[in-house]
Amino acid sequence: MNAGGGLRRLLRGGAGVAVAMAVLNLTTYGFTILAARALGPAEYSAVAALMGLLLVINVVSLGLQATGARQVAAAPEAREAIEARILRAGRRSGLALALVCLALAPVVTIVLDLTSPLAAVFVALAAAPLSMMGAQAGVFQGEEDWGPLSAIYVAAGTGRLVLGGLGLLLLGDATGAMAGVAVGAVVPVLVGARVLRRRRTAPAPPSSTRVVLREVGHNSHALLAFFALSNVDVVLARVVLDAENAGLYAGGLILTKAVLFLPQFVVVVAFPRMASGADRTRATRLSLLATAVIGAVATAGAALLSGLAVVFVGGAAYREIEPLVWVFAAVGTLLAMIQILVYQVVADQHRRAVLVLWAGMAALLAAAPVATTEPRLLAAVAAVDVLVLVGLLVATRTRRDEAAAPVPGVRDLTENAG
Repeated sequence: MNAGGGLRRLLRGGAGVAVAMAVLNLTTYGFTILAARALGPAEYSAVAALMGLLLVINVVSLGLQATGARQVAAAPEAREAIEARILRAGRRSGLALALVCLALAPVVTIVLDLTSPLAAVFVALAAAPLSMMGAQAGVFQGEEDWGPLSAIYVAAGTGRLVLGGLGLLLLGDATGAMAGVAVGAVVPVLVGARVLRRRRTAPAPPSSTRVVLREVGHNSHALLAFFALSNVDVVLARVVLDAENAGLYAGGLILTKAVLFLPQFVVVVAFPRMASGADRTRATRLSLLATAVIGAVATAGAALLSGLAVVFVGGAAYREIEPLVWVFAAVGTLLAMIQILVYQVVADQHRRAVLVLWAGMAALLAAAPVATTEPRLLAAVAAVDVLVLVGLLVATRTRRDEAAAPVPGVRDLTENAG
């Protein structure tokens, strides 16, 4: 009874965040469709590659958000000082990341065979506001202040769609698209800054900012490992399957990613409780339960309405994978549950547990020689994901009943704030 009530409260608490994240995902999908139709295959491939690069760069933003949310939730008595150092870390890491990406822009231009280096430059410029947005989102998430957090998500999606679309219409190439994306990345930062401007917080000492950046590095590493595990199979498909079958497999992965992102609001809402000492074990269990329920419904829907699912992933050209669509949905469910445990690893600062993710990716690479058809590759991915899920459950079990991971420098921060 208590579990059921807790599950309902979790889902109700995440309603606004769920809507905001749905807007973010739909507008991102809308920008992708708009770019594909407006540019044509050749030029769109450049945009797709640059957006993939931006996805990797965004891992730092996610690391900042996780760090901010964890520290604010775990040490509410030092909230103001922690917020100050998280925001400063966001500015510093954003500037550093943008400079590194600018230095690498000529390399990106050559490797991706871009017609203009400006497209890579705009990707680099987007790194700074993305990092600042992650820091702001972490502050709001740690406070469980869902209104501003939802506003940031909506602003991020609409800014990309509207301004990215405007860049497409004005210049009609990858450079215009990425210029719009870079400007659009500033919109959620302005939204977050407007809320934060009303607050007066003491400045954080530079030494405390270095502590944050170290944790951001570790958290980004955990999220990067999850990103690698959840995307390596599409690369393997290009290697072990012929072009047509690799395309069919990639179409099925659209459903996998949809089911992965569907319950993402659960971990956003639950993470502050996973990072605090009070009911962290219960928060993790309820998050896993909620994610499993949502995924099971999606998987059952894909099995019963497989024809409709095929329409969703691309239409009649993908009819061959219809018998497998429920398996693609099930893999998405497994990945969503793994994501919950990855955030538990981040909340606990259990850094060795990240090795489970890298071991899973190594196992998939080892299975590549025998995964020579779509069903075999999909079976290998499902089996590895199950093993990773079990491995993370075992790895985090010893930490579940311990106190939450301490926030370094809380005493110094409190004294500085005072």
